[in-house]
Amino acid sequence: MTNANTAMNLVLQGTGDCKARLERIAALTAPTNLTWLNERALRCEGITYSAALSQTIEVAAQAAQLDTTYSIGFHKMSEFKLVAMDMDSTLITIECIDEIADMQGLKKQVSEITEAAMRGELDFSESLKRRVALLEGLDASALEQVYEERLQLSPGAQEMLQAVQTAGLKTLLVSGGFTYFTERLKVRLGLDYTNANQLEIIDGKLTGKVIGTIVDAEEKKRTVERVCAELGIVPTQAIVMGDGANDLKMMAISGMSVAFRAKPVVREQANVALNFVGLDGILPLLT
Repeated sequence: MTNANTAMNLVLQGTGDCKARLERIAALTAPTNLTWLNERALRCEGITYSAALSQTIEVAAQAAQLDTTYSIGFHKMSEFKLVAMDMDSTLITIECIDEIADMQGLKKQVSEITEAAMRGELDFSESLKRRVALLEGLDASALEQVYEERLQLSPGAQEMLQAVQTAGLKTLLVSGGFTYFTERLKVRLGLDYTNANQLEIIDGKLTGKVIGTIVDAEEKKRTVERVCAELGIVPTQAIVMGDGANDLKMMAISGMSVAFRAKPVVREQANVALNFVGLDGILPLLT
């Protein structure tokens, strides 16, 4: 990530009453200065980065249930113009297709395919076709049932969106899930752009097919690029959040990639990994 002995900043974040834990881990970094960003976020400034120190801090922070984010210098909200988010298990807590499958009594079968795809072990497009095919014949009212009864926003989502929207950033929800859910969330949350897969419905029943281009990793990346072009900005002015392997391509072109409660392959490649705090954990990083 950096050369040894590079002067860096480290933001530590936690949940609940975490002040003592933050101070304890901060002490390990021998900072030149400490700045409280809020009651649950502490920035250790001017630390001398080394691989050995990083490993010590990671182990201690994990045990203390704290998130760690290193940076050279400081980031400001004004550097960014767009926040692009994955939907399932990122903006919301569920995988919609798994919950729809539950209505068919097939949740275990479908969720196993979903998990393998998110870990990067299966081609996403193929996995989606396989999962959607299992939904053939299901009454379309199941979609409404999932939205009304099971869909919940992830912790900190509302606070994060309010802050970035107030600051004038545009928002994009780009999902390997379904338009039924993204369109409703667009209206509910005041999002600017969405892109997702469209389930084919005939006579009120799911046909087991998807209409049009499948929103896979490549299409997610193209969507971010298209929206950036439309806004007259470059992708490095975008913050991109995701949790699965199909988010990696769009995260790679961003100025800040955020892995939220993500698979290991995603955490390893992201600039920011939020494992304990909510989506609003990006806000202390932008001050």
